Amino acid sequence: MLLESAGPQGADNRFDIISADPLATLQTEGPLTWITRGEQCLSFDTDPLTLLAQWQRDLLGEKAPHCDELPFIGGALGLFGYDLGRRFERLPTLAAQDVSVPDMAVGIYDWALLRNVASGTWQLVHWGDEAGLHRRLQWLAAQHEMQTPPFALQSEWRSNMSRAEYGEKFAQVQAYLSAGDCYQINLTQRFSAAYCGDEWPAYQVLSRANRAPFSAFVRLPQSAILSLSPERFLLLDDRHIETKPIKGTRPRLADPQQDQASALELAGADKDRSENLMIVDLLRNDIGRVSRPGSVSVPSLFAVESFPAVHHLVSTIHGELDNSWQAVDLLRACFPGGSITGAPKIRAMEIIEELEPQRRNAYCGSIGYLSQHGRMDTSICIRTLIAADGQLHCWAGGGIIADSDVDSEYQETYDKVARILPLLETLKSR
Repeated sequence: MLLESAGPQGADNRFDIISADPLATLQTEGPLTWITRGEQCLSFDTDPLTLLAQWQRDLLGEKAPHCDELPFIGGALGLFGYDLGRRFERLPTLAAQDVSVPDMAVGIYDWALLRNVASGTWQLVHWGDEAGLHRRLQWLAAQHEMQTPPFALQSEWRSNMSRAEYGEKFAQVQAYLSAGDCYQINLTQRFSAAYCGDEWPAYQVLSRANRAPFSAFVRLPQSAILSLSPERFLLLDDRHIETKPIKGTRPRLADPQQDQASALELAGADKDRSENLMIVDLLRNDIGRVSRPGSVSVPSLFAVESFPAVHHLVSTIHGELDNSWQAVDLLRACFPGGSITGAPKIRAMEIIEELEPQRRNAYCGSIGYLSQHGRMDTSICIRTLIAADGQLHCWAGGGIIADSDVDSEYQETYDKVARILPLLETLKSR
């Protein structure tokens, strides 16, 4: 597993984290969570995040004191898929479940390699005694590069809805908005193509092109997740909470003056500001469920952040985790992220289930870590691909409000994958 700070150097891009060979894995599929440790495999029907906290404590012991120097010193790393939200809220079962990826796939690790992005130096962190560290060093020394077949697309990309079908679903969203069911609904289309070979080279190509601060590559037993996410979901550091929802997008333009004008237009666009503010209010409420009373604040509204393919409108929300709650409680209270559902969240998720043909799986979930010293950092899995069963799936969507235009929203879905789908086309089988 790799968590890569691939964006320009900054506060959100300090370390890369690599780990493998976990002490145990937790894999949630529907109502059951399977926990595997060595030859032992147990199943539970209790809350997956409660299980995660219990097993992390059982395997690694009590939490360490807070440490500012390193983001991760051992703990849990993995995927929390969008459909894990079904364990926390009652949702209808309408969309097809055609991709075999767990709702949660998390490992508990006693070690990691950390790369300081600024200095280029590497550190090995290990949670345990000296004998355990020696065994881990021996294991690392015994690893060698595997020979794998090259990655190649084997078909054209195809969407799960035509332009006409997107228009029909957009009209249905507008009807729900007019009826007062919601004031924002996220609508997504999925692109799929056949592929063969190793997914890791494809991730490397995409990472270099997208330079996303919350990039990740997750190798699962039967699949892989390639994430080029620009969006932080939840950071918890010394009980300080931060979330940075993205709402509002404009494409990057080749001409520098036109590109700057595009960013300035986004900064002042009433429609995008309105869309962003709706999600800020939703996340303030979500965070407030587990925060110390009076601690939730919005230090930054409507900042423009630029990435290789698009400009985004980003806001920042802070809070202080109440002493009666822990990291998994914060994750549960806010999951899945409101920026990729709409608002109110539960009704928006019900409508998404009705309108989108297939489940989102990992897309719009989160990838991240819960460290032994209390720090948690997670992304929103946008600009994210799933590789499973010889198929590569990539989603793109956006929040729709009453003022949205169908042609603009449809084009925005393509703008968001402009540095993903065409790049992988260049790796097509000859």
